[in-house]
Amino acid sequence: MSARHPIIVVTGSSGAGTTTVTRTFQQIFRREGIAAAIVEGDSFHRYDRREMRAKVAEAQEEPHSTFSHFGPDANLFEELDDLFRSYGETGGGRTRRYLHDAKEAEPCGQEPGTFTPWEEIEPGTDLLFYEGLHGCVRTDRVDLARHADLKIGVVPIVNLEWIQKIHRDRNMRGYSEEAIVDTILRRMPDYVKYICPQFSSTDVNFQRVPTVDTSNPFIARDIPTSDESMLVIRFTRPKGIDFPYLLSMLKDSFMTRPNTIVCPGDKMALAMQLIFTPMIWQLADRKKKAF
Repeated sequence: MSARHPIIVVTGSSGAGTTTVTRTFQQIFRREGIAAAIVEGDSFHRYDRREMRAKVAEAQEEPHSTFSHFGPDANLFEELDDLFRSYGETGGGRTRRYLHDAKEAEPCGQEPGTFTPWEEIEPGTDLLFYEGLHGCVRTDRVDLARHADLKIGVVPIVNLEWIQKIHRDRNMRGYSEEAIVDTILRRMPDYVKYICPQFSSTDVNFQRVPTVDTSNPFIARDIPTSDESMLVIRFTRPKGIDFPYLLSMLKDSFMTRPNTIVCPGDKMALAMQLIFTPMIWQLADRKKKAF
């Protein structure tokens, strides 16, 4: 945990809702007048888009390859660990940006799918906010979870995650069902080893559970919407959480365990505003007392 400069991490797989979380936190930061250094997990991939496609093509030629975006071979875990450690101690560190599309790439004079040069975080920020796949990852070389002051997991149930991937890869990327299944199977070992364990390190988990049949994700016609889902929110340390207040503010919510509340899926942004605003106040107060 950082001693002087707070770090918030949101960790979750693609399509889990991490973008919604980031947008919600940006609203909180604006409202509370907090200057946040925002870091995207994609910035710490090891390979740009063209290189990654080549690496995946190589992996497909090897019958037992488990190479994927989820594992250490495709990511700069040690550089991300250095950033977290440096920011916690000094409020600074090195990062870069991954340019996802032409709109992001054009101002930089680069191609989409490439990285900007490494640069120092702008001085004077109040906290660091990370959103990506690996905010709480642990390996034999790094322990990212130990650096963060607030750790948030955002993950759909596996079948929903697969449905989202199948629809994205089939409709937007033109992949065949056979290719999609091969990808899911190839990256499963890294998912089990590096993604799932992170959700035991988080302070709060948000898991979206569909209320429609997703038993065979390969024949699902549509991606279940937030209106067709429930949101399971689990607190690692429920002490200090005002559950009666949350139940009163989140319509149709209920508790299933002493540390778990369930609410309609479309209440995710509101739930995060209610839960995390007081936590951010506490982090800000603690930082003031540290100086």
